[in-house]
Amino acid sequence: MNNSVKEVEKALDRCGLVLNDDFVLELLKWHRSDWKSALRYFYWVSKGGRKKMYSPGSSVYNEMIDILGRMKRFMELGEVFDEMSGLGLVNERTFGILLNRYAGAHKVDEAIEVFYKRREFGLELDLSAFQTLLLSLCRYKHVETAESLFVEKKNEFPLDIKTLNIILNGWCVRGNLREAKRFWKDILDSACKPDMFTYGIFINSLTKSGKVSTATKLFRSMSENGCAPDVVICNCVIDSLCFKKRIPQALEIFKEMKERGGCPPNVATYNSLIKHLCKIVRMEKVYELLEEMEEKKGSCTPNEITFICLLKAAKKPEEVRGVLERMKRNDCRVAGDTYNMILKLFLDWNDVQGVQSVWTEMEKNGVGPDQRSYTIMIHRLHKKVE
Repeated sequence: MNNSVKEVEKALDRCGLVLNDDFVLELLKWHRSDWKSALRYFYWVSKGGRKKMYSPGSSVYNEMIDILGRMKRFMELGEVFDEMSGLGLVNERTFGILLNRYAGAHKVDEAIEVFYKRREFGLELDLSAFQTLLLSLCRYKHVETAESLFVEKKNEFPLDIKTLNIILNGWCVRGNLREAKRFWKDILDSACKPDMFTYGIFINSLTKSGKVSTATKLFRSMSENGCAPDVVICNCVIDSLCFKKRIPQALEIFKEMKERGGCPPNVATYNSLIKHLCKIVRMEKVYELLEEMEEKKGSCTPNEITFICLLKAAKKPEEVRGVLERMKRNDCRVAGDTYNMILKLFLDWNDVQGVQSVWTEMEKNGVGPDQRSYTIMIHRLHKKVE
């Protein structure tokens, strides 16, 4: 151990800290991007800390293992894990972290090996643990391996829709629609019935791939198959229809959401419609929806995204002032980026009073002016001089 490390440890000893897991965890989290400092402090706590009648628990060891895994320091991780094992502190969370970090480093064989190590610590190789392994592999795009394991172990673990959803989502996240379609058909041919998550995963993938008609058709089939869509799935279909300029169809689904019990629209639903209606300048319909949001409140209360759509569609200063007034009425705080956007609009319109009022308001509310604000001012004024 070099002198600088010894000096740090002596300084820590002199601090007279009262150690507990919460305090140690906070310090480790503070150093998540500096694994050397975190590990130095961890070793001081786990060894020297005992003089203060404190021994770190599972949560502290798990945090240190997660930091080392994130930074791909697997030799040091192994040392900490061995120490943890000797103290009998290994738990389910430990294995979840190890699987995630080995898969994230593309150490697939090591991740599978960790899964089987559970037996050494008295933990079962059950369906839940197997799903955690598959989830970790799929998260880091090792879907082929995950599906091969699933097929290989089909007689060891019961067939479960959650397992199928993990692999389907893996293919969808990979952006491999061909494999996702194949696996979707496998699910339909299996003894498992697709649930809302299965539909949601596949519909989302279809919309991202531009297959909006197929996605809408599948969406329509959900209720027929006894699986009513939730607001997230409805919003996904509405947004994709709007993107393809099929707004009448989107409004039809929106109307059904309002009329049908169990799946009322939320602020995201309204924002999708407002964003696309603003683009085609159907402002009468936009303000009709906005008034509806203000009446309903709760999960439909307009937010900054709503008002940014309106600001982008503004054609004159009076409209911007109206939007700002409406934001205040709805207790919607104006962020620095929004002020900068408004500043740009007023400068483009040569509205000196508007520029001054925005600048003053930014200062008053403590959200600027920032570097971006000055850049906008300089660029716009320079342009006008030219």
